[in-house]
Amino acid sequence: MAEIVVIGSENPSKLQAVQLGFRAVFPEREFIFLTAEVSSDVTNQPMSDAETLKGARNRAANARQICPQANYWVGLEGGLSTLNEADHSLAAYSWVAILGKQRQGFARSASYLLPEKVAVLIRGGMEQGEADDIVFGQENSKHTSGGVGLLTNDLITRAELYAMAVKLALIPFIQQALYPVTPGN
Repeated sequence: MAEIVVIGSENPSKLQAVQLGFRAVFPEREFIFLTAEVSSDVTNQPMSDAETLKGARNRAANARQICPQANYWVGLEGGLSTLNEADHSLAAYSWVAILGKQRQGFARSASYLLPEKVAVLIRGGMEQGEADDIVFGQENSKHTSGGVGLLTNDLITRAELYAMAVKLALIPFIQQALYPVTPGN
């Protein structure tokens, strides 16, 4: 019987990341992946590690509210942090939160440095996706390869970057003896 995974976003790159992660970790299982446009309950462009993690947690919890009969609820939230106060350089990454019926898992993706042209626009109030589109002459890049794809010439896409974090967030579901049931999950 197929297990239901609800992703707290309708973004195609986030859906692909969750599909890649779950299928790699559980190749013998069958999944139905659903998307739900839910709020992260944080700013449109999280600017700290804590805010980004909170957004991922909120997306997973809000997806559970919409579809309580699922087996897993996943929140992915992209965020930025200042790397160096002296030059205000920004690093981009994501947090992934996975809620199950008895366990939960969290992981952060690798991060990468944004070019100053993009960082200036973000510091001026834009979201990263908008800034990437302006600098690279693209349209809606956050739904395709994302900023990391634009910067790496698609050697690493947004879905691939996030998929690694999905796999890491699934560790408590793989190693259940080491991660006991989470009360009140």
